Amino acid sequence: MELTFTEMSCEHLDEVMAIEQASFPTPWSRHAFTHELLQNEFAVYIVVLAGQKVIGYAGMWLILDEAHVTNVAVHPDYRRRQVGRRLMQELMRRAVMLGASRMTLEVRTSNQVARRLYASLGFVERGRRRGYYTDTNEDAVIMWKDPLDGFWSGR
Repeated sequence: MELTFTEMSCEHLDEVMAIEQASFPTPWSRHAFTHELLQNEFAVYIVVLAGQKVIGYAGMWLILDEAHVTNVAVHPDYRRRQVGRRLMQELMRRAVMLGASRMTLEVRTSNQVARRLYASLGFVERGRRRGYYTDTNEDAVIMWKDPLDGFWSGR
């Protein structure tokens, strides 16, 4: 499957919102994504396209030399096809190009698939945020990739 990565725009939001709704118990609102795209100078969001269809997206905030992943999601019909891995690799590539030397993210303790993906890309668990996800009171695992160089080989 040939994939194309491009910056997220407001034109992508109908498809992004459908993926968001299918992926998370407490999805972000359209307003939250619009704010990120139009008003947050630290935000970088990308979509992955199969043809003209948005099949996934990812975002991060770039603050000084750190990239903080805000969200990653893949349409349910395209999961388990390496789309999430490719999205993360592209996000990491862009972070390095924009001057980031390390990257962090939070992930639900129960999301074993995502935790394995991040670990395979070189992220290391470095802490927990107790009750971080207020919808379920679930903890978040804090993961870091430091340094961010060498991301393409999964080191």
